[in-house]
Amino acid sequence: MEFFWYVVLMGILAVYIVLDGYDFGAGIIHLFFAKTEKDKKAITSAIGPFWDANEVWLIAAGGVLFFAFPTLYASSFSGFYLPLMMILWLLIFRAVGLELRGQIHHPMWEVIWDKAFGIASLLLAIFFGVALGNIVRGVNLGMVENGVSTQEAHFFFLPLWNPTFSPKADQLGIIDWFTLFLGVVSAVTLTIHGANWIIYKTNSSLNQKLKEVVFKLNFVLLGLVIISLLIWHRIEPKPFHNFIENPFLWIFPLIAFIGIFGMFKVKSFKKDGHGFVFSSMFLVGGFAATTASIFPNVLPSTNAVNPSLTIYNTAAGEYGLSVGVYWFVIALALVIAYFIIQYKVFSGKMDDIGYGEH
Repeated sequence: MEFFWYVVLMGILAVYIVLDGYDFGAGIIHLFFAKTEKDKKAITSAIGPFWDANEVWLIAAGGVLFFAFPTLYASSFSGFYLPLMMILWLLIFRAVGLELRGQIHHPMWEVIWDKAFGIASLLLAIFFGVALGNIVRGVNLGMVENGVSTQEAHFFFLPLWNPTFSPKADQLGIIDWFTLFLGVVSAVTLTIHGANWIIYKTNSSLNQKLKEVVFKLNFVLLGLVIISLLIWHRIEPKPFHNFIENPFLWIFPLIAFIGIFGMFKVKSFKKDGHGFVFSSMFLVGGFAATTASIFPNVLPSTNAVNPSLTIYNTAAGEYGLSVGVYWFVIALALVIAYFIIQYKVFSGKMDDIGYGEH
């Protein structure tokens, strides 16, 4: 049952990354490329009916984590308390920026909330990449000092950064050169993903320019991915051991690379939605490959005193996990029905549907 709920949790997170990822990317495009009111309206129209529903997947992931892996929930929500609060405020400012922008039609008011929406989206894209970096790098479980645990084996707390800015330090920080690098990878990826969504859902005058942006940023992304694979050896001595022992796992990096190479054809796609499909493939494949590389760990320990947190030593009791399956099936059916209706109602281009008019 532990493996089943692990797959459910990772599946929910993958859906969240794809769906709210294009919201973050659209916000970044809004910040850097939307210069006219018409372009800004097109971008907010593209995400208007969807962004709040997309965030539900993050709440669902938190609920599954609390239910199925309570020890991991308790450990991570206390250890990552500072970045979680920052993410919460960024989510609030992104939403507030969208909702309040049109309440008063004054240039100063609109600029303030445009910046709030765009900057919050950019920082969220970076922070979620940093978060993934912390998970694959690991943390100092038990707060070990001089070979002795100063706290319970599953407890940790991270400052925003450490003086050395190193992912190999004894006392780690949330931000170091490795996690920040993954934050940059995340920001570039979601910018491409958001651009592909805008191309798919609008006939904006920005679309031709965004195809150029996607094409150029894709070279940057490919370079960043190659570098990330090289520096991963600095963090994990045997980064591909799970893939060597279980060759079927290579399907995930294969999906990711099909996605990234497919996006190089963005200028010649006959259908606007193809770019979004390929960027979604890269996101899902990359996320799945990353989590598969550390399985069964869900939060590695960077010290030799306390064991890593795994899907087995953090899971709830077998009876509770079994009973939860029935409720999960009901909830999943309702969610799928809701999203099918939502995306069917708002199918096609969204140019003529202003934000707040849906």
